[in-house]
Amino acid sequence: MAEMQNSNPTILNAADLPTRLRPTTTRKSEYGGIFTSALPLAPVDFESPPSSDSEDDNLLEEPIDEQEIYDLISSISDPEHPISLGELAVVSLPDIMIKPTLPDVPDSPLQTVTVLITPTITHCSLATVIGLGVRVRLEQSLPSRFRMDVRIKEGTHSTGDEVNKQLADKERVAAALENGALMGVIAKMMETCH
Repeated sequence: MAEMQNSNPTILNAADLPTRLRPTTTRKSEYGGIFTSALPLAPVDFESPPSSDSEDDNLLEEPIDEQEIYDLISSISDPEHPISLGELAVVSLPDIMIKPTLPDVPDSPLQTVTVLITPTITHCSLATVIGLGVRVRLEQSLPSRFRMDVRIKEGTHSTGDEVNKQLADKERVAAALENGALMGVIAKMMETCH
């Protein structure tokens, strides 16, 4: 077992993390206490025909926002601690951005998801592994219209520039993902994902 570098990280209460994954609660209607229901997020349209599975439909799916991205990655386990990246504040909602990939092409469905990672310590040796884990989770979960940009937050890691070069280099990422031992670590990190 690898020796832990930060045996006492700051841990946030999982119940306090922002999420849409918790069950909806019932609330009383404005008409009085006799009508209660869990309110759906969007109206249900029973008249719409079923959608096809074509690539065009994949590009025109409903929008995905930062909260949904956070919900996908916050439950990833830290490789050194049996705690999630959300609880360790390695990933946080304010450090997730979604922007058009081609801002000069207004009708383009392509979007870039940027996730800034804040390691628990400035010399974390597993920062690249954590970044790869986040990238893998997003690539497995999001439609093909999304591009990933996973980086170490500026000023939070002693070799952040080097880690960012590795995470941005498609060939290095592809080579890393062919490494069986590394993929085993990433698979273990994903075991706690919802």
